[in-house]
Amino acid sequence: MAVRPPKRLRFAPRWQALRRLFGKTATAPTNGRIIHDYFRHKAHTQGYTLSHSQQRVIDCMAQHAAALLGGPVKSLPGLYLHGAVGRGKSWLLDGFFQAIPFAEKQRLHFHEFFTRLHHGMFTHRQQPDALKTTLDELLDGCRVLCFDEFHVHDIGDAMLITRLFKALFQRGIVLLVTSNYPPEGLLPNPLYHARFRPVIDLINARMQVMEVGGPHDYRSQVRIHAQQLFTQGQYIWPASTAQRQTLNLPGRDAPAVFIEVGTRQFQARWYQATRIGFTFADLCDQPTAVMDYLELCRRFDQWVIDDLPLLRECSSAAQQRFINLVDVLYDQDKHLTLLGQHSLRESLSGDAIDLARTRSRLGQLVEVREPD
Repeated sequence: MAVRPPKRLRFAPRWQALRRLFGKTATAPTNGRIIHDYFRHKAHTQGYTLSHSQQRVIDCMAQHAAALLGGPVKSLPGLYLHGAVGRGKSWLLDGFFQAIPFAEKQRLHFHEFFTRLHHGMFTHRQQPDALKTTLDELLDGCRVLCFDEFHVHDIGDAMLITRLFKALFQRGIVLLVTSNYPPEGLLPNPLYHARFRPVIDLINARMQVMEVGGPHDYRSQVRIHAQQLFTQGQYIWPASTAQRQTLNLPGRDAPAVFIEVGTRQFQARWYQATRIGFTFADLCDQPTAVMDYLELCRRFDQWVIDDLPLLRECSSAAQQRFINLVDVLYDQDKHLTLLGQHSLRESLSGDAIDLARTRSRLGQLVEVREPD
């Protein structure tokens, strides 16, 4: 279906206000059109019809682009996009990042950035301000920073995130964020939510908060993505001997092998070239972390995860590790073969806060069931 072009008449008054705010003489059609044209072409090519809320976000992004390309700005509001899974938040973020025609920009999954931040602060722990030194390294010359999948569940992380956001705004970096949660929904644990209030207030004061809604989960509609490895993966159940033989996988009783990850040894089932196999327990019942998954992703492109249990019967810590693992594999675009004894829907029943996102992502795998 053809994509309805944006109504530029609605854009003009907003641009006039923005131009007065920043004192620029550039015209909106020149710089803002870059974003509108990019998304119109991208949506048409992929067969999407933009929802009303997506169009509103694109209009806002066009205003940001016009200001950024018009010259240096002292204070440009950030953009915080939230909404249910599969509503196009990451698609919008990636589109803006790709369309902005300058190099002083970074787009990272929040897991990955936070891992780098922790590592840098540990490296510079002897410095008077380890956070400043680390950000100087990570964000040298950066004008636009895009964070995908922002969420907070740990009070220790929350305290560092408060410092991080203050530092980013002080540096004048334009921050764009996607999240499944509105600012008020971050760190929902009532024991800690009040202590995170300063960063929620900061987001509301320094960022334009917009919901990306609509009736469709685009991930569930598009089953084949020719250029995306993750969505070419499979979920195999009930993981019978015959299915394993077809995939040339070892049996459930395969002995463990060990692989070095940083300064630690990880238990796996096998690895060769750029393929590696684990059980769920190897990765999620052990004290593994996002930085471990990222290091493994640098070395292996094809992953097999065996013995997926019923998540509702797992500890909350194991559920959260699995959610983090899928986030990393999806963002790093790794090919995944997942094996379990139950249907994927039954296996992914659980009560972890972010499990809806995991269901949406794993729902893109091809589910292969052994014939009765």
